[in-house]
Amino acid sequence: MEIQDLPKDKKIILFDGVCNLCDSSIQYVIKHDKKDVFRFVSLQSELGLKILKHIGINPTHTDSIVLYEPGISYYYKSTAALEIAKGLSGVFTLATIFTILPRGIRDFVYDYVAKNRYKWYGKKESCMIPTPELKAKFLE
Repeated sequence: MEIQDLPKDKKIILFDGVCNLCDSSIQYVIKHDKKDVFRFVSLQSELGLKILKHIGINPTHTDSIVLYEPGISYYYKSTAALEIAKGLSGVFTLATIFTILPRGIRDFVYDYVAKNRYKWYGKKESCMIPTPELKAKFLE
């Protein structure tokens, strides 16, 4: 799939495919994405790297979640997490209250968790393989 072939009506979440915390977060998003808003791409994949290059993010400096809305905008770190929360159903949408905090404070906390995520939650040897039912939500 090329950049121009990305679905224009979906928000694309780029995530660390080997991080257990990230995997759990993606599973949560899938479960609460009642409006079918999101699609998913591993940061480590060929398409993930192409998207990062396209929007001007250096992949060697990215240990963050990125939310990309093709042709509109992109968000990373805490702002991406809060933008994703806005699109979900359930109590997670309450997390958007954190937008009242300055981005620098939110990103400081985000960076601290990101830096320690493998130590606290572990790491997989390879990216998650989606079930046949979920395969359509993952872009390759």
